Amino acid sequence: MSQESSSKALARELKGHILILGSCIALMWAVHLINQFLFAGSLNSFGVYPRNPNSLRGIVFMPFLHGNFPHILSNTASFLVLGWLVLIRGLRHFIWVSVIATLVSGLGIWFFGSAGIHIGASGVIFGYLGFLLLYGLFERSLPSIALSLLVMFFYGSLIWGIFPGDPRISWEGHLFGFIGGVLAAKFLSRK
Repeated sequence: MSQESSSKALARELKGHILILGSCIALMWAVHLINQFLFAGSLNSFGVYPRNPNSLRGIVFMPFLHGNFPHILSNTASFLVLGWLVLIRGLRHFIWVSVIATLVSGLGIWFFGSAGIHIGASGVIFGYLGFLLLYGLFERSLPSIALSLLVMFFYGSLIWGIFPGDPRISWEGHLFGFIGGVLAAKFLSRK
């Protein structure tokens, strides 16, 4: 393959990544703006309320609902960076990690979470973190290990979010999202 065709393929792949991540972020922001300005935040009731059968649907809605602008801003930045690092592995990996992290995070909250509505994309983000940190261990390839170490260096301090702290923050969502990411890393690594 020539250098020119290689550059074109790389540019095409980067455009695809921008489209995928941009669409996810645009959807999060559209839901947030509609929720804030048209529904005065009442759509947040579609989040996950632990052990309430009616809130099982919230597992799907939770990543798109945010409490305020600082909440969605911090999730947007982390989603963009960590999501892109997962997407580098391929669209299949991105979809699987996103789905597994969403389900494990949501179900973990539903079964074990503290009382109150749980919302936000941080369960998915911590899923990306868990995937990126452990994929190198399971894959055992030099590029995967290098990426895991890079993520550990820049984002390793996020790991403290899986422990109880601020009662307004769903550490349970972080913990179970992280577990979902680790499960995805194990599932997606080459045997």
